[in-house]
Amino acid sequence: MDRDRIVGFSLLIGSLAIIIVYAYLVFFTEKIWEFVIKLTGFAAVAGFFGLLAWIGYVLATTPPPKPIEEIEKEIEEELKKLEQELKNETKASKEEISKE
Repeated sequence: MDRDRIVGFSLLIGSLAIIIVYAYLVFFTEKIWEFVIKLTGFAAVAGFFGLLAWIGYVLATTPPPKPIEEIEKEIEEELKKLEQELKNETKASKEEISKE
């Protein structure tokens, strides 16, 4: 828990420091503010469309799921196998009891 608090306070202090530096650069400098605004706008647009591109890549490269009918058939086959095994075990245990 102490480590979580340290990380949390570090994020809080770091974020506040960045906000203060950003505000200073935008509002209290003569030549740098225009570059800072452009950089911020570019970072926002690039981040948004980068995320959108990543989602598109994942959708394009992920194989489609199996049809439900195929999954149902596999489940039915497994259930039949399990029922058959249970019947065989029941027969074997009955035979052992009848031998005794």
